[in-house]
Amino acid sequence: MRLSFRARRVVQLALTVNALRPLRGPHWGFPAFVTGWLTSELAPHLLALTLTDTAAHLARRGMRDADRAGLAAAALSTVGLGSLIASARRAEGVVERALVDTLGPGYTDGLRPPLAPSDLATPWGQLVLPFRLRHPDVRTDRDIAYFQGGKRFLLDVYRPREPGSGRPVLLQVHGGAWISGNKEQQGVPLMLHMAARGWVCVAINYPLSPSARWPQHIVAAKRALAWVRTSIADYGGDPSFVAATGGSAGGHLAALLALSPNDPAFQPGFEEIDTRVQACVPHYGVYDFAATTGSPASRARLRYLLARYVVGTDPRLSSKDYLAASPLERIGPSAPPFFVIHGENDTLVPVREAREFVRRLREVSSRPVVYAEIPGAQHAFDLFPSIRSAHVVRGVQRFLDWVYAHRDTVTI
Repeated sequence: MRLSFRARRVVQLALTVNALRPLRGPHWGFPAFVTGWLTSELAPHLLALTLTDTAAHLARRGMRDADRAGLAAAALSTVGLGSLIASARRAEGVVERALVDTLGPGYTDGLRPPLAPSDLATPWGQLVLPFRLRHPDVRTDRDIAYFQGGKRFLLDVYRPREPGSGRPVLLQVHGGAWISGNKEQQGVPLMLHMAARGWVCVAINYPLSPSARWPQHIVAAKRALAWVRTSIADYGGDPSFVAATGGSAGGHLAALLALSPNDPAFQPGFEEIDTRVQACVPHYGVYDFAATTGSPASRARLRYLLARYVVGTDPRLSSKDYLAASPLERIGPSAPPFFVIHGENDTLVPVREAREFVRRLREVSSRPVVYAEIPGAQHAFDLFPSIRSAHVVRGVQRFLDWVYAHRDTVTI
């Protein structure tokens, strides 16, 4: 059944209000995330749709017979969507200030390739078709087995079409609450951008719960890293420089990779492989796996997700396993350079979890810790190109290029 003009505009207004001020709490967090994420990142498209729908309604009915309530809802939506667009554009300044504050005002000097004006501009042309995830300068090698066991042990390699060797490597770990997701769904805008800049990017699958129990997830991620060490040179990569990234549960796994180098408990049968990473960029990651901060969100996650489906044991009886899996409990002075990214409006993993992780990391780490809290951003804001995600992707590129350029002095 086709919705009336008034109904369409009221629904859009409700979605816009939720994107601006998302509902929170254990029951509202996920629906608020789904609707708020899409509305926030597609705000320019929804604004164009709202204006087009309103103009068509006025053309059919005329101002005299127009639906006044529908027009009011459209006007309010227009204001709200404009506010969302303005908030998204603030990501550029927030990311750049975070980098300057930690790395210094001249941090871009000497980056290769050098920055161009387009690196700091909004790529409007790319945003017209946000779900068209491809780049003419990037080739992809798909479904490469890094270990026996089927599709959950496959990876994809994104690399420049132009032949080369000795290129830095970015390892992407997908999210999905440790129970869903795959390598084709997340991190693609970042990997395409980095590969076009000369990096080799590796996106991995890993076993999923509840059929897989912790620590199979991190063991698989380390097996993928071991594959990179031994095989990435065949794809033009430099096995001595690997940065880890990922979002949500993938952010947890990327951070844990960075903070558990060569831990034999996570490397059964391949303990001799070097599983250190040289930088880490977790997006909206889970850092309080053991719920030691006592926050309501982390306790609910521990009780209803981790204990039931991921780890499968009572945290009171196996607390050591939960603590060993928690990035908050793994922080030490030898942590590699970090760029922690989190959305201000995240309703699935509250931003205070990232703040606490960064606070503790900065207290003890001898290497740079950059933190960008992205205005108006929901969970998973970077799944496809948008105003906000484009600026975050380019900021991550500048950070990783800087770490690679200074690898002899700031990496392990």
